[in-house]
Amino acid sequence: MKKQWMALACAALLLAGLQAEWCLAAHPVKQEKGPAILLVTFGTSVESAQAAFRTIEQRVKAAFPKAEVRWAYTSKIIRKKLEKSGTRIDSPEMALARLMDDGYTKVAVQSLHMIPGIEFHELYDNARLFGQMDGGFSKVMVGQPLLVSDATMDKTLKQVLARAVPKERKANEAVVLMGHGTHHPSDAIYSAMMYKAQKTDPNVYVGTVEGSPSFEEIREQLVQKKIKKAYLIPFMTVAGDHAMNDMAGDEPDSWKSQLAKAGIDSVPVMKGLAEYDAIADMWVEQLKVAMAHL
Repeated sequence: MKKQWMALACAALLLAGLQAEWCLAAHPVKQEKGPAILLVTFGTSVESAQAAFRTIEQRVKAAFPKAEVRWAYTSKIIRKKLEKSGTRIDSPEMALARLMDDGYTKVAVQSLHMIPGIEFHELYDNARLFGQMDGGFSKVMVGQPLLVSDATMDKTLKQVLARAVPKERKANEAVVLMGHGTHHPSDAIYSAMMYKAQKTDPNVYVGTVEGSPSFEEIREQLVQKKIKKAYLIPFMTVAGDHAMNDMAGDEPDSWKSQLAKAGIDSVPVMKGLAEYDAIADMWVEQLKVAMAHL
């Protein structure tokens, strides 16, 4: 217990930009142990959405059968909500401290976020600080999220259209992908995805809950084109609360309800992108790059 407390205290000091002499001596030189993999996501309290995480874990364990695999959620709200129901999930910082205390010396931290936004950059910075601790990890690598390049955007769109869109969808019916959106500059990735989607199929759209393109922009275009039916697909790792409520809920402000008010029938597809093996494997490919540098 004392070792764990000291590891957490050292982490807190480094995250605050401070240092203490006893912290430097808290972890003697260890024999190499690892590698360990820490899968980090925003998190979800929706049980059905957990299928996406199970798919990811299966693919990761298949690719790295000898590695220790653990999870962390970046959302404090989700962690607290799950804790009330008896499920405890660590924050990334706590999970890294536990791995350090358990004697692991090499860790690959894989982001399961869609874009390199605020949460990814916080994860990257904090993981880097853990890697600077004397006597702690000998190496920490952070794997990139899903959409980080022109190539990964093209590949993701191709996989979504091939696997997430129902086969019965007709050419004159719309497909609307719902992303989260962010105030971070990486929100521009969603506009890039919209551009790519429109070039591929003029009836495929990418909108966001909290960024740009907005749902209002998408709805206006659907009305102008006299679209009568749209498939709503979560452009997110999991089909969690946003998919259930903001996209497919019965409340007046949900995307489904607003489209119905505009005379457009909608069909929600309640599967997160990580539930599709081919898309889950894209995160695994990012992890492979991180693991290769340990």
